[in-house]
Amino acid sequence: MLSDIRKFVAFDEEIHIEGQRGATPPLRMMAIMAVLKNPWAGADFTADLTPEIQRIAPDLGAMMTARIAALAGGADKIEAYGKAAIVGVNGEIEHGSALIHTLRFGNHYRQAVGAKTFLAFTNTRGPANTQIQIPLMDINDAGRRSHYLTV
Repeated sequence: MLSDIRKFVAFDEEIHIEGQRGATPPLRMMAIMAVLKNPWAGADFTADLTPEIQRIAPDLGAMMTARIAALAGGADKIEAYGKAAIVGVNGEIEHGSALIHTLRFGNHYRQAVGAKTFLAFTNTRGPANTQIQIPLMDINDAGRRSHYLTV
């Protein structure tokens, strides 16, 4: 396991009533979050983030993909997906972007679910307790509005 990882957090919500109607089957909204030490935090400006991206992103993408697939009961059960990053106040938004906006990270997820669309995303910077919001998009149809959701 990467020594940068402090913890993984799983979120699993089951919705039985959406608005004024019952949801049959129930809608499940899931997420896997990883909290890790920012390798660039507090450092002077780093022009080339590539060495750390190549060290962290592939393993992080594989571990998070395995966890979300297990939580869903199989990658084939996932209909929509997305990604997000929050960087602490001693880092730059680009630090989070660098780790999640590389094929070394995202391709693990896309390939596991057989996706044809890009991963919707958000990135932000903030202090402890900053809320993370993960935008979702259908894995095969970018225009399928029913899957434009947020975890």
